[in-house]
Amino acid sequence: MRFGTLGTVSAILAIGTVVSTVAEGAKTKPNLLLIVADDMGYSDLGCFGGEINTPNIDALAAGGLRATDFHVAPSCSPTRSMMLTGTDNHIAGIGNMAEWMGPTQKGKPGYEGHLNSRAVSVATLLRSTGYFTCMAGKWHLGDKPDEWPAARGFERDFTLLQGAGSHWADMKGLLPSEPKVTYTRDGKLGGSLPADYYSSKNFTESIIGNLTENATSGKPFFAYLAYQAPHGPLAAPSDWIDKYKGRYDKGYDALRTERLARQKELGIVAKDVVGFPRLPAIPAWDALSEEQRRISTRKMEVYAAMVEYMDDQIGRLVSFLKESGQYDNTLIVFLSDNGAAGEDLGEMIGKLAPTARGWFGKTFDNRLENIGRPGSCVEYGPAWAQVGSVPFRLYKGVPANGGICLPLIVSGPGVRHRGSTNRSPLHVMDLTPTFIEAAGVKHPAGLDGSTLAPLQGKSLWPLLAGKESAIRTGSDWLGWELFGNRAIRQGDWKLLYLYPAAGGTGDWEMFNLKNDPAELNDLSAKHPEKRTAMIGLWDEYVKHNGVILTGDGPYLPKKTDQAE
Repeated sequence: MRFGTLGTVSAILAIGTVVSTVAEGAKTKPNLLLIVADDMGYSDLGCFGGEINTPNIDALAAGGLRATDFHVAPSCSPTRSMMLTGTDNHIAGIGNMAEWMGPTQKGKPGYEGHLNSRAVSVATLLRSTGYFTCMAGKWHLGDKPDEWPAARGFERDFTLLQGAGSHWADMKGLLPSEPKVTYTRDGKLGGSLPADYYSSKNFTESIIGNLTENATSGKPFFAYLAYQAPHGPLAAPSDWIDKYKGRYDKGYDALRTERLARQKELGIVAKDVVGFPRLPAIPAWDALSEEQRRISTRKMEVYAAMVEYMDDQIGRLVSFLKESGQYDNTLIVFLSDNGAAGEDLGEMIGKLAPTARGWFGKTFDNRLENIGRPGSCVEYGPAWAQVGSVPFRLYKGVPANGGICLPLIVSGPGVRHRGSTNRSPLHVMDLTPTFIEAAGVKHPAGLDGSTLAPLQGKSLWPLLAGKESAIRTGSDWLGWELFGNRAIRQGDWKLLYLYPAAGGTGDWEMFNLKNDPAELNDLSAKHPEKRTAMIGLWDEYVKHNGVILTGDGPYLPKKTDQAE
């Protein structure tokens, strides 16, 4: 039997021998809450060394498990495809981001640009066994009705379909071809937004409303809260930005040093770890003009305000769970979908649609006094992204550690050692197996006639229960590819290929992450046999997942947007 996007729930419900049924003891199944930050860096949280005020997320870490070697994809939609299906993004349909799909990739299996029929979502599986399922936030996994959250197992949703857009009620898009972003509500187009709309506030309110609705049903819930923050355009309420006024006047060089020192104090990294240095193209803070420093500082103030506001809303949701008596039976998972964003939005949009540069300048008001307010459209750039990535190399967009190694926090029932730190290699594909094991659900891949892709991730329950310190053995390995940049991880060893334009050498480099998490010392010449063996794993990864490379670097669209 082949499971399509529409009708997947009913198809799986019909397979009584594959998935568990709703038993009388269903009420004892844990609630599942998945919270995802968008473009938040490794070192931003207080519990990971940051100076940003994040007491609610820090409290989850103090009462649960904090993983320091957790991996995602280098960018948004590939991570989300793996997170919600438990299989590689090249299998699930996001082998490349839809916006950057190359002509040799488009339409090929695994490159549909949306979750395909080979991957069943965790929401579909959980709903089929009696869970109430809801989501609020960014989707970025398909923009057609049969690709929306309602078609992938979510009973209730309030969803931003695109990958980015305004955080305010104006619904501004980032391209002249798409001047307004699109929202869905419970599987229907959502229309306009309330005048006081701000993404983090309203997404949180939607989840609280959904869970209030479900409270009397007796059903356990799976709630997916996919914050748009702190993805650009950077934006936050003015009073929250004011909290950080002057906090970053010392600049990004000093902040990198301070964050690394706190990470060592907290035990996030070893005492002798050397952080990745400031990139050569980034000027020293002291070399900037006074005006450049003011603009740069303002951007970081807004970014920090976005993160703290998001943390405040998470605290609001946790308080609701406690007040409604659901907190003690709720497994809460928090992560970021990729590394800190170092791109310039205007420049990136110019690459996607070269003639859009004029439109961008006319549409957005990016004067210093308007940064972070409605109508502005800025990111904080590579210098602050390096701060967010401490101690790692680079940031979002590449499979260097700065792009793919992010915080994971798990709190709630089944977490045996509260306040513990796990340092073993984990992957975002591990979350779906964890959720379905918690719910007592069997994955239907392997059923006679099924074309569903099997799970590639591994359940975290042995770690959460304190039975194991790692779920991967020394021979297990993981792979990544996006925009032609690629990596293999096996034990402490990492093989990395980055194009020169992406900050690499255009050849394979190899690092021992135990001693060198910042990927500073290429050991290829010292261990040629290991390098050869890991290149063999890359070849296996390509074959197993159907990876299609586009040539030298990412494909840039040839068509232009006609708006000036």
